[in-house]
Amino acid sequence: MSNPPASDAPARAGGAPAAVLPASRAVPVPSRPRRTPSAGQIARRQRFVWLVKLVLPALIMALLGLLFLWPEFEGREGRLSFRRGPSMTPEALQVVAPRYQGIDEINRPYTVTAQTARQPGQDQILLLDSPQADILLNDGAWVYLESREGRYDRPRQALDLWGDVRLFHDGGTMFRTEAAVLQVDTGHASGNRPTQAQGPFGTIESEGFEMRDRGAVMIFTGRAHAVLEGRQQ
Repeated sequence: MSNPPASDAPARAGGAPAAVLPASRAVPVPSRPRRTPSAGQIARRQRFVWLVKLVLPALIMALLGLLFLWPEFEGREGRLSFRRGPSMTPEALQVVAPRYQGIDEINRPYTVTAQTARQPGQDQILLLDSPQADILLNDGAWVYLESREGRYDRPRQALDLWGDVRLFHDGGTMFRTEAAVLQVDTGHASGNRPTQAQGPFGTIESEGFEMRDRGAVMIFTGRAHAVLEGRQQ
């Protein structure tokens, strides 16, 4: 009896054929041979890396410093500039509807009011819009002044008025001029601009005026022209 042909694959226990192992893969040959760096080359590379770690941060800091300081070299035309911020002190203190009251040396009251008041500096000089001044006389009568603009010097109690200045006296007299100065504590007022006065006495035009003793005495200065009205019997 002839023997069966031998199988190329080895048989496993139990008669099952064993798996065939793949053949080993061929490793490609490098295009160029590798060169192992020498000790000197390794030392040079280490020095280069150390130098880069040392120089690079210093270079970055130098560039940042140049970026911040460059506007100082270029002047105001530089793109970056650092200026001192605005001061916390306001440029002008403004008050709406102010009211200033006082009394003179014999306790006669006076009042200065306005629509708005601005104090541009540290001194007590006020710039007024639509200022008004009320002065009480001894006999209970009053003098009232108003204008478009004014300047009130509180330490000196002096009120400068300009722009359609009008003065009203309780006796029915009205003065109109373009500029006047009023000393509110004494009731003395004066002006050197053309003045028009109208009252029960008639009309008077002059080159200026002077009011003394809170309106008890009125003086017309410069050339004056008066049209007096007499009472009819």
